[in-house]
Amino acid sequence: MNRFVDRRVIVTGGGSGIGQGTVLRLLDEGGTVHAIDVNAEGLEATRNMAAASNTAHRLTTGVLDISNEAAVNAAIAAVVQDLGGLEVLVNAAGVMRAAHTHECTLDMWNQVININLTGTFLMTRAALPALLACGRGVIVNFSSTSATFAHPYMAAYAASKGGVDALTHTLAVEYSKQGLRAVAVAPGGISSGITESVPGMMPRNADWSLFTKMSPIIGNGMGSPADVAGVIAMLASDDGRYITATSVRIDGGAHG
Repeated sequence: MNRFVDRRVIVTGGGSGIGQGTVLRLLDEGGTVHAIDVNAEGLEATRNMAAASNTAHRLTTGVLDISNEAAVNAAIAAVVQDLGGLEVLVNAAGVMRAAHTHECTLDMWNQVININLTGTFLMTRAALPALLACGRGVIVNFSSTSATFAHPYMAAYAASKGGVDALTHTLAVEYSKQGLRAVAVAPGGISSGITESVPGMMPRNADWSLFTKMSPIIGNGMGSPADVAGVIAMLASDDGRYITATSVRIDGGAHG
């Protein structure tokens, strides 16, 4: 498929996990992609994977802290100018932290909110003029199953993703008459760096029985970043033209 042959795309979190998988999928479908991450080594790995697939000539990368307002504004203005416009923004960057809620520090809370929610807002605000100018802009934001289903010890993360859902719905309605679509994806049970780090960040006395209802009911365990990237490719392409103002759950039926 070449659904993105005439589309210019920015993907945050493009140096690992689902963000990286999304970059590679959209490149494979003909897109011109700019990948953003705070990790330069991760972006280098993404470039190497793109080179192996002969798509690196349509990939550019940039190191960026999406919670830094001035840096985001400057970077996105430069990227849009270099690309000559923008059709798609995928806000995949995020962090997860875990603690008993009564032990969650304000610093931990602020870090999660600043990256997951405020970072999504800053990236969106900076990209909106270009997305609206093209007349068919699409924003795909990253929510999580934690936004609507209880994920113990992750109060800050769940709150940030609930905020992303609300932001997505607002964007979809506010700019609908200007041709913009805004959709969220809510992954759960996906094997990536962020989920693989969860056991190590849990409280020592965490009650793992609280997680028994979060297991996928199809497949042979955890899903892969490619499983989410395929859905994002559909949503951001013309195949998703009648989908907006909603969140799509991708969790192998864990919360069915």
